[in-house]
Amino acid sequence: MTVTENRVTENRVTEDRVTAARPAGAPAPGAVPTTMAGALNAALRDAIAADPDVVVFGEDVGALGGVFRVTDGLTAAFGEGRCFDTPLAEAGIAGFAVGMAMAGFRPVVEMQFDAFAFPAFEQVVSHIAKTRNRTRGRLSLPIVIRIPYAGGIGGVEHHCDSSEAYYAHTPGLKVVTPATPADAYSLLREAIDDPDPVVFLEPKKLYWAREPVALPVRTEPFGRAVVRRPGTDATLLAYGPSVPVALEAAEAAAEDGLDLEVLDLRTLVPFDDATVTAAVRRTGRCVVLQEAQGFAGVAAEIAARVQERCFHSLHAPVLRVTGFDVPYPPPRLEHAHLPDVDRVLDTVARLQWDDRPDLTWSER
Repeated sequence: MTVTENRVTENRVTEDRVTAARPAGAPAPGAVPTTMAGALNAALRDAIAADPDVVVFGEDVGALGGVFRVTDGLTAAFGEGRCFDTPLAEAGIAGFAVGMAMAGFRPVVEMQFDAFAFPAFEQVVSHIAKTRNRTRGRLSLPIVIRIPYAGGIGGVEHHCDSSEAYYAHTPGLKVVTPATPADAYSLLREAIDDPDPVVFLEPKKLYWAREPVALPVRTEPFGRAVVRRPGTDATLLAYGPSVPVALEAAEAAAEDGLDLEVLDLRTLVPFDDATVTAAVRRTGRCVVLQEAQGFAGVAAEIAARVQERCFHSLHAPVLRVTGFDVPYPPPRLEHAHLPDVDRVLDTVARLQWDDRPDLTWSER
């Protein structure tokens, strides 16, 4: 590992800085405080124990247990044949996974950081995503590509990025991003069981956020969004690292008399049009959150889908809160780039509450 990776590992985001998005209701019997990293580790451990074809590999995932310790203890428990280190070659990791999947294994590979995954992108889009279609359904590739992604940890260049749009735009891939420890466990187990390739995006700043969880747990399946906070005045659509921001903004808005609904998308592909459409039709106003740059992002696709399906129910245009259209900034400027509560509330204020048009962009 590099000095930077050691520093990132030590710079763990504590609970007082990031609170995990939590579903409504009391904890299940037997629930104990569990971090997202711990829930992911438990999911991998249970999947390896349940299926001899599941293998975990990547850079430093073996004896070290991964930069974020998600694979901690797996090699000791199951041996190097089930969880092992690879050379520092992401294209090789992805290509090796293709061959193993063709041979009947279920590879779960880790790309150590989000921007480290780009050298593997050709393998992902040209082969992993297309093999089922290329073979007319005769051959599937049950591969899970785990990617620690997004910001909030003060990582340097190549260690923080929001690359979900590249994967969501690629037919043949499922794209998942949990916001709670319970979802992290359940969605990862479902991803490993899935017959097709899944890009599993793990929000780095939520790795050490906790919630009471009774493991093993199964939450809603792929393609199902979840209401994290009910509301009547407007709907905030968020996923992954943006869910806690949306929840905090909704609580702040309540102090001013606004009742904001927060919907956690959970999976970007497949996308839950039905739940999103029903939510926006209830409230008539919608704001979409994402950490990634705004232009041609996932939030733009969501905004278009909402407008197409809810036009006659909307009281205002669908608005977005996103990162800026710049390369991911250095650590000292990260706070200015990432959407925060104030930016969300400023955007909510533009939802034409007084029926006057929003002229923000009229002279630009």
